Amino acid sequence: MREIVHIQGGQCGNQIGAKFWEVISDEHGIDPTGCYRGDSDLQLERINVYYVEATGGKYVPRACLVDLEPGTMDSVRAGPFGQLFRPDNFVFGQSGAGNNWAKGHYTEGAELIDSVLDVVRKEAESCDCLQGFQLAHSLGGGTGSGMGTLLLSKIRDEYPDRMILTFSVFPSPRVSDTVVEPYNACLSIHLLLENTDETFCIDNEALYDICFRTLKLSCPTFGDLNHLVSVTMSGVTTCLRFPGQLNADLRKLAVNMVPFPRLHFFVPGFAPLTSRGSQHYRCLTVPELTQQIFDAKNMMAACDPRHGRYLTAAAVFRGRMSVKEVDEQMLNVQNKNSTYFVEWIPYNVKTAVCDIPPRGLKMSATFVGNTTAITTLMKRMSEQFTAMFRRKAFLHWYLGEGMDEMEFAEAESDVNDLVSEYQQYEDVSPEEEGEYEDE
Repeated sequence: MREIVHIQGGQCGNQIGAKFWEVISDEHGIDPTGCYRGDSDLQLERINVYYVEATGGKYVPRACLVDLEPGTMDSVRAGPFGQLFRPDNFVFGQSGAGNNWAKGHYTEGAELIDSVLDVVRKEAESCDCLQGFQLAHSLGGGTGSGMGTLLLSKIRDEYPDRMILTFSVFPSPRVSDTVVEPYNACLSIHLLLENTDETFCIDNEALYDICFRTLKLSCPTFGDLNHLVSVTMSGVTTCLRFPGQLNADLRKLAVNMVPFPRLHFFVPGFAPLTSRGSQHYRCLTVPELTQQIFDAKNMMAACDPRHGRYLTAAAVFRGRMSVKEVDEQMLNVQNKNSTYFVEWIPYNVKTAVCDIPPRGLKMSATFVGNTTAITTLMKRMSEQFTAMFRRKAFLHWYLGEGMDEMEFAEAESDVNDLVSEYQQYEDVSPEEEGEYEDE
């Protein structure tokens, strides 16, 4: 019941996706061959949200792996959990998207899209009651952004009433691996606005900052960053995977988190994050976790929540703890920092408590915030986009694939509209309500 079909696209999407499956297989007691080796009935109770039980009691992820070049797939296959995935669910092209959104969306990606949709359809049809789809991808490259958004719009057409959630890695200014990132990202956001119900914004710069500042790693690798992303993804999906929790499905999360349909870009966070040496000096308590998840340094997107206001937030606590204490702490945070929460939503923070902590920790907390500070991320991209677009730099690569300049202009104005929409709701005060009625 309540199944989710997982899709991962492009190099970044496949790497964080593979890590996500490692983490949740570990939590559910599934070994790399797909056999159950766990010790608790709770691990199996809702395992069918993400896994299909095949013959011989083998559990297979309900995942579709997509890329326009075979390289990433081979490394996933050669990785620790490579044998877990169903071989038919690897769909790849040969030529690659070359960091070009238009190639992923209109030419190379469009050729491959039908075979991807076949796999997605097959997975969706074997579900009792499909809850929705989740996509892991990045917005800076070609496949994850171009083909990822193409896939989202096709899925939206075919399954209009199912939830779609994405884990999107946003480009960040200090960690840029592609010159045309601003183009690819703005063209993608333009489509994410229309086609997804929830988007978790993850940002390499914020992840690097966490590694340097909090975890005290001198030279973090992509493995470290992907691990941070995967614990967050695991935390966000906890309520879906273990029984008896609040927020127990994607729809509940969306209903409680998205006040207006376009404002569905969330900032995730995770606690406890401590450097290896100082673990012994901290005691894990609910107040400590609460303090950490609301700390700007723990946010996985490079925006400071103190520069905006929270429309809504959700916190998922894991481990044995008193629910009453969790509720008190949450109320406490809202009362003390009331200026950072919009006044026209009385109880902004939704909480859930799950008894099963992640591997190796006594308790943990995952945070999802819908804050107007996300505009700093959008503004930054929009400014970089405009700087290049004004001079028509690199544009011929996109136009050569059959795109039109109008599309760029539309994407640009859409992202700017989104920024002003967030701004508008940040500045509204409860006294202004009368004005709307007169209009």
